[in-house]
Amino acid sequence: MVGLEPWGEGDLPLVQELMGDPAMTEHLGGPESPEKLADRQHRYEQLADSGKGRMLKIVEEAGAAAGSVGYWEKDWRGEVVYEIGWMVLPGFQGRGIAGQATRQAIAMARADGKRRFLHAFPSVDNAPSNAICRKLGFTLLGECDFELPPGHWMRCNDWRLDLQA
Repeated sequence: MVGLEPWGEGDLPLVQELMGDPAMTEHLGGPESPEKLADRQHRYEQLADSGKGRMLKIVEEAGAAAGSVGYWEKDWRGEVVYEIGWMVLPGFQGRGIAGQATRQAIAMARADGKRRFLHAFPSVDNAPSNAICRKLGFTLLGECDFELPPGHWMRCNDWRLDLQA
């Protein structure tokens, strides 16, 4: 069983492990610079207060930080939706942690009651993330070109979950 905790001031080392590592960012355009990592940490800390989503730390049973999951507002094809994303550190992968954490984050997004649809945009080449979408009941709408991070285009699957269903 895993838990979720609000993203906090002391979580910069986790951001560095997740977004500063070439292997972790293989499907995301590569590692970020120290400046971008610091900016990301700040955005993660402020997201819940903005009312536009949440960023959460995934914590495994023994209390260790295992990764992140979050959802945020996104303009997508003429409407404001939630986008969701998750990352799990290599030492915790393959144990179902990402799926458990994402299921909990979906429940939070549903409880927020602000958006009807939640989208995930894993790379078409990211089999584990696509499998999580399938397992959690998302509907595959098709492939799309997606800019992540800004300036880096990749081919993604557009998965959608109806939060009101």
